[in-house]
Amino acid sequence: MKYKQISSELFKKNRKKFMAQMRAKSIAVFNSNDIYPISADSVLPFEQHRDIFYLSGADQEETRLLLFPDAMDAAHREILFVRETNAHIAVWEGEKLTKEKATEVSGIETIYWLKEFDKVFFDLMTEAETIYFNTNEHYRQAVELQTREDRFILDCQKKFPAHQVAKSNPILQEIRGVKEPEEIDLMQTACDITEKGFRRLLAFVKPGVWEYEIEAELLHEFVRNRSKGFAYPPIIAAGNNANVLHYLENNKQCKDGELILMDVAAEYANYSSDLTRTIPVNGKFTKRQKEVYEAVLRVKNEATKMLVPGTLWAEYHKECGKIITSELLGLGLLDKADVQNEDPDRPAYKKYMMHGVSHHIGLNTHDYGALKTPMKANMVFTVEPGIYIPGEKMGVRLEDDVVIQEKGEPFNLMGDIPIEVGEIEQLMETP
Repeated sequence: MKYKQISSELFKKNRKKFMAQMRAKSIAVFNSNDIYPISADSVLPFEQHRDIFYLSGADQEETRLLLFPDAMDAAHREILFVRETNAHIAVWEGEKLTKEKATEVSGIETIYWLKEFDKVFFDLMTEAETIYFNTNEHYRQAVELQTREDRFILDCQKKFPAHQVAKSNPILQEIRGVKEPEEIDLMQTACDITEKGFRRLLAFVKPGVWEYEIEAELLHEFVRNRSKGFAYPPIIAAGNNANVLHYLENNKQCKDGELILMDVAAEYANYSSDLTRTIPVNGKFTKRQKEVYEAVLRVKNEATKMLVPGTLWAEYHKECGKIITSELLGLGLLDKADVQNEDPDRPAYKKYMMHGVSHHIGLNTHDYGALKTPMKANMVFTVEPGIYIPGEKMGVRLEDDVVIQEKGEPFNLMGDIPIEVGEIEQLMETP
């Protein structure tokens, strides 16, 4: 891995939190992701399932974690199963986790080779009454393929039909949403790497540059700072491309007088950052561009202040909608009649701001976290308002990642990344 090894104390704490919410005499199992094929002998780069990483730190394929707090044998209350390595694997694929290294990474003392799983699991299931399955219940999930977790669940249901079933996901949604200090530090590192990339491109962008060239500059800076690369597919959208919310082609030339909306950020140690900035191709905002930009910035600043303990996510978005509406009236994009006659299910502002203002962020860019209960300290949210005006071939979005504090305003993990009009124009000036 490119990242520095994370202290196993983080994963010990995470397991303790999870097991504290398990039923008596219950087992929970977590599986690594598959390596997904492309065609022939080509595969996608391996990405670890974030849940098993969160609970163990194991960042390797063909790994299983078993948690059984009430196991009769204390050595079987936490078990990590890893792929047995050999000389052939070492030559062709490189170093894999040894049993000793698996313990060092995870803090789990009992390590078995994966081939021993069925025997050990059967023995422990004779002591257990409930099995926790790890299904994907994220509010944005849209999974169409069968995963390694899915196959395990199907196999387990056939072999142990008399056991009760419980869900891991509600526990994970709750505990993963509130970050430990070590996690916030890792996210800060991801944000710091993102800052380096953004500052690099401010000196690079000029009329005639291509969107993919900007992508290349960012990737260079991210990887050289120990990131695998982008935390999510990069959006680099010049001119009217900014009005396509998930524009991914990044294949157009950036022209004099246009704005570029860039939703681009680095990952670090599987933790995401999520940044959006909008800059002028030629380094100077026009009067109208500046008006729209500063309206979005005001919305972002006000929306950030509302992220405090006790806030309800749904109510938060309603309040943000009111602020956006006010700014759109000031920009002449809406009039009072538009607002007075709006459909409550489709507020007038949605014509120019179609998406939400905030989401949890962490091991996933759209991370796990409670959404129907009051916000808590150490939750990390994005703040990302935008105004999109196809008629003016312009879209502006600004986004930072902030940590809710016990008292006071949130802490902005991206507070050092340029965002004010004057600073951006100064940094883009030709030397």
